[in-house]
Amino acid sequence: MSPLILRQLWMVVDEAQSSILLNMDDHSLTKWLLGQFYQRRSLDPGESDLLCEYIRHRIPLIRELAQGR
Repeated sequence: MSPLILRQLWMVVDEAQSSILLNMDDHSLTKWLLGQFYQRRSLDPGESDLLCEYIRHRIPLIRELAQGR
């Protein structure tokens, strides 16, 4: 996955309201983050799968960051 994609994803996370990041279940949060990302940029299917997997593995970190705000 390219650094640009990662940077854009973390921008989405940073701009999201903490309540959204904290109140959704893992599956819904993953889908929501992907939807927000796709509003900025489209991905090919391989990149999309990698990004989805990346988000799933980073859910605890995403929630921790949201709690710290």
